[in-house]
Amino acid sequence: MASFPATARLVRDESLSPQLRRVRLGNCLHHFAPFGFKATWNYLSVTHRVPVRVEVDPASLVRALDDLETTRALVLPGAAAFAARRRALKRQGHRFPAGLHPWNSRGFCGLAYCPDPQKYPADPLPVVVSRVLASYAAGVDPAGRCFVCGGEDRRPRRACRHCGVLPGGPGGRV
Repeated sequence: MASFPATARLVRDESLSPQLRRVRLGNCLHHFAPFGFKATWNYLSVTHRVPVRVEVDPASLVRALDDLETTRALVLPGAAAFAARRRALKRQGHRFPAGLHPWNSRGFCGLAYCPDPQKYPADPLPVVVSRVLASYAAGVDPAGRCFVCGGEDRRPRRACRHCGVLPGGPGGRV
């Protein structure tokens, strides 16, 4: 499987058919899907008005990709810092990480996981991801408060009633 940047270049390649470019946008979600694959796909399709017959508006694919790339850029510094810490620990002989990677190291999928693909936060994707990253950095307890909307009535191992986000990803681990 090609990397996210290589696949993103194919989404922008206007010499390819719009249908193939749409498939490549879906391939980008295998590398980075903050709401999970289906919910992120639905979010991008609705927010950027990606039509079923994509040849009607192929520019919608680029709009969706721009949103995805902007959001991914927020996550990359943290991923690079984690990788650097892991390399240093491995040099010291610590072969297993002391704790879980904050976004469970599943290719950044599920950072703000939404189990229901039709229910995801209404805020822009970069705003949602920056809130989640800020909550992780501040050490906010996800058992009592939603990372995204700040809702106080969080139920353990259940998605937020307001925004649909389940902390800890598909496994529901926090």
